[in-house]
Formats: sequence, structure tokens, C-alpha cells
Amino acid sequence: MSNTIENLARANVRALTPYQSARRLGGNGDVWLNANEYPLAVPFDLSQLTLNRYPECQPALVISRYAAYAGLQPEQVLVSRGADEGIELLMRAFCEPGKDAVLFCPPTYGMYSVSAETIGIEYRTVQALDGWQLNLPAISEQLDGVKLVYVCSPNNPTGNPINPADLRQLLEMTRGKALVIADEAYIEFCPDATLAGWLQDYPHLVVLRTLSKAFALAGLRCGFTLANKPVIDLLMKVIAPYPLSTPVADIAAQALSDQGITLMREHVAQLIATREWLIDALKTCDCVEQVFASETNYVLARFTASSQVFKTLWDQGIILRDQNKQPGLAGCLRISIGTREECERTIAALKSLPGSASREQA
Repeated sequence: MSNTIENLARANVRALTPYQSARRLGGNGDVWLNANEYPLAVPFDLSQLTLNRYPECQPALVISRYAAYAGLQPEQVLVSRGADEGIELLMRAFCEPGKDAVLFCPPTYGMYSVSAETIGIEYRTVQALDGWQLNLPAISEQLDGVKLVYVCSPNNPTGNPINPADLRQLLEMTRGKALVIADEAYIEFCPDATLAGWLQDYPHLVVLRTLSKAFALAGLRCGFTLANKPVIDLLMKVIAPYPLSTPVADIAAQALSDQGITLMREHVAQLIATREWLIDALKTCDCVEQVFASETNYVLARFTASSQVFKTLWDQGIILRDQNKQPGLAGCLRISIGTREECERTIAALKSLPGSASREQA
């Protein structure tokens, strides 16, 4: 019977390798540094209890507050079940399966390929240059038939923003041909790098945002698509009737209040301070070959015997994210910024590895 059911499924779904989220990978840890979450709960309480009624498709208070926060008009904002839904809505609205393609530049976020495969859309990749910046000549050669170009900035898992001059060149080469989607899930950690203010100059620019990272609401599943009204109008044709539940909209509106935004910025400052401490501490660990600069709430580092390091810490309840299978990231592990105590425990575990010894910083 199971074979019969599987045969009924679409061929591309049968062949699909699902995205391995942090929770799918499991583990029995008590130090979770693998999902780029804020390490502590935030103090919001439910106030809307009218659960007998369907919610607004686009909750007005959430939309108006996010528009004000982003410096845009409400008509330029769409809210969805995480930024992941925004990734997929764009494909559903703009790409014909079997005809159009999307493009992105690995190493980068894995859901671009999974969403394309699920819908049955071709995806093309142009590997990033050294330093994980865009290879613009190679992108230009691959644009025929491409409708969407996804650029994660700051990039996950490498932690670097994309050069703004390169982004402008990409927007010029795609004008009238394709949309450019700037995935800004981590933009609160380097707010000056946002492209939201560029929407007035580029009708084909789209910006994705989320409350999962800096706003410390990963469990809420609330994201935003920022674009000009013609794009938003098309996405509204394919979005679910009630994408946000009443409790989600309730908490999101609180998070986007003046007090909520102030709290978020305090958390960001704390995480950045801990991140810089962690980077310095990693450089003193003998098993660490290289630590990369980061403008996010995680750090990418290259380790000697990274698989052994990963498993040893896993067995101690310290769960990191293995990036070995990403192009150009052999030996790399990604470490989310937890509390200072969690980061100290991680460093202590790294320094206690067999054959390891700390080395003094230069």
C-alpha cells in the first residue's frame, strides 16, 4: 500500500530531499546554537481572545506598524507565515513550472532550492566568489529564462552583507527581466545595509524580513514581504485566505510597538557584544583554523576535524550546525549566538577536546 501511495505523488516530490531544519535534525541538547534563535523568551502575552472569528488576511495593525518600522507605506507590506512563505509565494506568482527558473548563489539559505523543487521550477546556481560576494559576470550569463534572483544579505550561513554596489549592478542587469529578492532575515544586526529604501528606484526589487531572529519570535512564524504595490497585489492573489492566526497577529503587533522595537534593539546590542567575545575566544582554540567576520547573530568557523568536533559537542548537549555540505564550506560549523554562559560553555568544550590546547591571541 505504501508503494501505491508513493506512486500517486508527483515525481519531483518523490525525488525531493527536504530541507533539514534544526528541529528536524533533532538532538538532546540543552545548549541550542544551531538555529540562529534568540536564546531567551521574550515577555509578550496574548490579549486578543476572539478565537471564534477568522482573523484578518492582512492584520491592519501589524501592517501599519511594520510599514512605519521599515520606512514604507502599508501598501508596500505583506505579512505571511514566516519569510519562508514569502519565498514560495513569489515563485507561485511569477514562475511557470517547466518554463521559468530562479537563481541564487551558494553557499546560502537552503529553502530557495527546496521551494523551487517542490513547485517544479528549475533553479540555477552561481557559486559566490571568494569572500562570498556575487559573481556578476557569471550571473549575467545565466539570466535567460530566470524570473527571480534570490540574494541573502547578510548571507546565511556565511554572515556577510552583500556589496551594495554589486546589488545595484544586479538590479540594473535584471531590470525589466526578473525580480531581485533581497532576503534580509538578519538585517537588524546591520540595519544600514537594508535595501528597503531602494524600492522607490527599483520596481522589480523585493525585500524579505522576519520576526524570527532579532525580534526573538522564531516560534511565532511571522515574516514580511516588502515590495511596490504591483508586486504585493499579485502576491495577494496566491496567499492563503488567513495566513496569520489571531494569536500570531496579536504578538506581532506588540513586538512592533515602540516598546517592542526598543526591546529588540537592546537584545541586538547584547548579542553583538556576545558575538564579538565569541569570535575572539574561538581564535584561541587549537581546533579552530579560521573564524569569519559576521554581521549576524551567528558565527561561521572552519575547524580541524570538524565532524569530530560537531559530534563531541553534540554528545555533550551543545548543538551546532554542520555546514560541510555547502559549496566552499568544507570543515565549517555555524554557531548561533546564545547567552554569554552558553558561549562560554561552548568554548570550554572546544578547549577540552583531545589533543587540543588553547593558543594565545596575537
